Amino acid sequence: MSYCKKMIAIAIVLCFSFVFMTGCSLMNKSTSKNTLRVAAINDPGTADTQMNTEEYNLPLNIFERLVEIKTSAPGVSEMVPGLAEKWDISADGKVYTFHLRQGVKFHNGEELTADDVVYTVDRMLNPKTKALNTDFFDMIAGAKERMEGKADTTAGIKAVDKYTVEITLAQPFAPFLANLATPAASIYNRKATEAAGTQFGLDPEKTVGTGPFKIKEWKVNDHITMVAYDQYWGGKAALDGIIIKIVPDADTQKMLFETGELDVFNCDLARTQIPYFEGSDKWKNQIVKGPRVGLYYYSINENIKPFDDVRVRKAFQMAINRQELLDKLYFGKGKLVNTIMPPGLLGYNPNASQIAYDPQKAKQLLVDAGYPDGFSMVIASASDRPETLRVNEAVQAMLKQVGITVEIKQMDRASLLSTRKQGQLPMYMDIWSADFNDPDNFIYTFFAPRNAVTRSYNYKNETVAGQLEQARKMTNQEERYKLYQEMENQIVINDAAWLPLFSPEHLFVVQPRVKNFKVAWNGWGDMPYYGISLEESK
Repeated sequence: MSYCKKMIAIAIVLCFSFVFMTGCSLMNKSTSKNTLRVAAINDPGTADTQMNTEEYNLPLNIFERLVEIKTSAPGVSEMVPGLAEKWDISADGKVYTFHLRQGVKFHNGEELTADDVVYTVDRMLNPKTKALNTDFFDMIAGAKERMEGKADTTAGIKAVDKYTVEITLAQPFAPFLANLATPAASIYNRKATEAAGTQFGLDPEKTVGTGPFKIKEWKVNDHITMVAYDQYWGGKAALDGIIIKIVPDADTQKMLFETGELDVFNCDLARTQIPYFEGSDKWKNQIVKGPRVGLYYYSINENIKPFDDVRVRKAFQMAINRQELLDKLYFGKGKLVNTIMPPGLLGYNPNASQIAYDPQKAKQLLVDAGYPDGFSMVIASASDRPETLRVNEAVQAMLKQVGITVEIKQMDRASLLSTRKQGQLPMYMDIWSADFNDPDNFIYTFFAPRNAVTRSYNYKNETVAGQLEQARKMTNQEERYKLYQEMENQIVINDAAWLPLFSPEHLFVVQPRVKNFKVAWNGWGDMPYYGISLEESK
């Protein structure tokens, strides 16, 4: 870039930053001082969790679920009653009876009833909805027929009376309660949702839930304002409201935080700033941290040669210095993981077999596999994820040492996801945090035959496929967790079908006025803000 063009570009950026900062200041002056100000890198697009699989800030605050997951300690969760104050499970593990809280009001004043729950579940499974999260309910009896358009309703769910819902599963499904605690299982009001039509999840006035906050304003790609719901059944929130400012650039987020325009800074968005905050007298005591019940990992597409050979896959595993990646790119904030189930997840095996860093053995495995001079491969990288690019570049250099030449192919997110769904995406690095605390959320999500294709693993092991289905039906949890541990040893160690990297620590920096901020047990940046309060200094 020429000097002249560079100066023009700098001027444009400075001008934009001034306008942006001014806009933020004006916005904040027009709101209550008791409003929490946070940032997101993407506009969520919709608050409808049946149509969104990634952005949960809105649904975690404006909707609720029959069952909730509560962070009881850093990295530790517990299942607690939500809109259902209690439930019964039949001896055969197939029939769940939920007893709803009485007097719960939606934001439109309508009382929560069993009919709303029946409507919500059936809406998800109705093929006309084109929902993205049907796998959270597809174990219900009649779900398959409903999704295929062969039935007008879902047979396995019914309202017993005004405040009692009965859900019958096609077969026992051990993670069912954990499934119900995910954002995707948020409960909607039939009257409001049907009246909203395609504007549900988009129009603030037409998007109602039972949560402690409701949407007041939504300026796409700029900001979303939520305000406390006066009639919330659990008691009005200590906060008057929440502003979510859409700020794609992490450096700009940090600038806004340091100038007092934001109350929370998520270090996951700019981990290179961790040493600065930890070394700052002003901020080091304002860091809130917690382990992530999730992990970073590399996929391996076994349909792309030479990764159809287990020796090549093992060579790939051994050629990557995972500790160096953690230390240099993540400042050692986390721990290596040798499993699919991360620390903090029910069923995690702390004594699992280790994946060794051994480049010499990796070279020998390549010789044994018929690649004495190495080979060339592609790693796909999302163009909007600079963090991922940094990891891929480090891995590229490591693999070069054993003779593997890597091309990093940057792709826009839509193309990457589309290619992945077809099973044709080359190797890629990704992050997975627990949606619900159960091994099924990891092992089945990644390695069930259908999912192994749509995630471009193309892992094929009939024994594991059968065990995955078996584990879903088991009611003895100790035996169930043992079976999952056997499966992940087969997948990770014996078949080398996956490379777990590490489970990073999640750090936030908060303004001194923010009280009772807790890092979500699963490591999400999106979290429920009910329970947080603000205390202005005197």
